[in-house]
Amino acid sequence: MSRHLETRCIHGDQAFSYQEATRAVSFPIYQTATFGHVGLGKSSGFDYTREKNPTRQHLEETMSALEGACDTVAFSSGMAAVSACFELFQPGDHIICSEDLYGGVIRLLRTIGQKNGLTASCVDTSDLNAIRAALRPETRALYIETPSNPMMNVTDLRACAALAKEHSLLLIVDNTFLSPYLQNPISLGADIVIHSGSKFISGHNDTISGFVCSATHELGDRIRLIAKTTGGVLAPFDCWLVLRGLKTLAVRMERQQENAMQVAAWLKEQPGIAQVFYAGLPEHPGYGVNQAQSRGAGSMISFRTDSVETAHRILEKVRLITFAESLGGTESLITYPMTQTHPDVPKDMREHLGITETLLRLSVGLEHAEDIIADLAQALEA
Repeated sequence: MSRHLETRCIHGDQAFSYQEATRAVSFPIYQTATFGHVGLGKSSGFDYTREKNPTRQHLEETMSALEGACDTVAFSSGMAAVSACFELFQPGDHIICSEDLYGGVIRLLRTIGQKNGLTASCVDTSDLNAIRAALRPETRALYIETPSNPMMNVTDLRACAALAKEHSLLLIVDNTFLSPYLQNPISLGADIVIHSGSKFISGHNDTISGFVCSATHELGDRIRLIAKTTGGVLAPFDCWLVLRGLKTLAVRMERQQENAMQVAAWLKEQPGIAQVFYAGLPEHPGYGVNQAQSRGAGSMISFRTDSVETAHRILEKVRLITFAESLGGTESLITYPMTQTHPDVPKDMREHLGITETLLRLSVGLEHAEDIIADLAQALEA
């Protein structure tokens, strides 16, 4: 396996299980639903695209090389990937989650999960005592985002892995905000890593995808059976788009992170900004832990304005930055978590977390940092 992540983004580990005969530099799109059998009881290794497809397999093996996983399954969305993970559990099982969590996952737990007999406790996972206090005999997993969405809280993955091992729990980590280029939870003790591949992995705001990366073959086999049975796998063309995006993951993450540091430093000096949440700032409470377990802080910033009017003015006046959901693409996007990503989270829980009318989330893109700052400056003007 290539030692450097930059190389693996482009070439995987160079030990792909399917060698494309033409040696096409851009791996082909096998746009087919089914594959012919070479004879009775004989298969090419591919039978039906829901189960297996060469383009998807190439993408999955590339992601495994990046995350240090035994196996990866590509899903039709990040939420499809999360849903597949929750299918590992039985009615009556209990999951402990980060309290600051993408709103779609909270909605899934409160609706489909609850209907299926799962229970969940949402706690501050940066506090090991809070996790221990939430443990029950029926607890089966810890589900963590770090940095979290949207408050950028940082959880110590090594400590959580030790606790999970102590209590025979699965440790599931959503690694969307940092990507495998900046953080590898499996190397820190995680059992499963989830990505919304729509974000930094594909990186161009042009396709939806999700990944489940498993630390063991046994877990990988279980996820594959769930994917084959429920059918929420990624289509060949979307796999090709994500493969294309992955090739530039390293250079994108480096530049976006560089931009984010400049933007965060500028924001915290502005009179209309009350608070900046970015794991790359030394004053961030999780700065030390994040530095110890990752190779950077990424390009996601949340910030609180001095008033609701200021928040609304920024959203209305930005021109270079797009007011939109999602994150991790080449274009800078600004999001209003209260109404866009977390509207289904109960109001009292939102307020407890700090997801209020004055909170904005910024995904810093590849534009020149000075242009991003200039757009924010003109939007802040009364």
